[in-house]
Amino acid sequence: MSLPTAPFTRAALARRVGFAAVLLLATPVGAAPVSLYPPASAFRSLQLTTLACGRENDAASCDKARSMADPLLDHPRLSASCKDSLWAIREKAVAAAANSGERRDAIDRAAKDVTVFCRQPGGPAPAAGSGSGGSGSPFTAPAPR
Repeated sequence: MSLPTAPFTRAALARRVGFAAVLLLATPVGAAPVSLYPPASAFRSLQLTTLACGRENDAASCDKARSMADPLLDHPRLSASCKDSLWAIREKAVAAAANSGERRDAIDRAAKDVTVFCRQPGGPAPAAGSGSGGSGSPFTAPAPR
């Protein structure tokens, strides 16, 4: 039994690779596009709405925060920690009879976590601190001299 010749093997391989590429790149008509990572503006808007819920304690802003977080929970590209912070918003962003400090702190913490944990992988880090003029992270040691 003899092995196939080199041109036949290359041609067969090229056909198979080409066919696989066509299958991977072809999108059926009417199919949903590949889900991209949500933009940072979506998370920032959710954060501001959630903060308004904690501050104003009204049903409109709390319902809006929950309705903004809900569809993001099903997004396939978001990390577990991001989804945990979205779930915290869904659970805590509810108008209450009294706007206690504990309630507001819990909602504010969940709002802050969204922008920390829901960053796009490889994206820029959130702004740290109040711009005190220091360079780098407060958790890194200064460069040796």
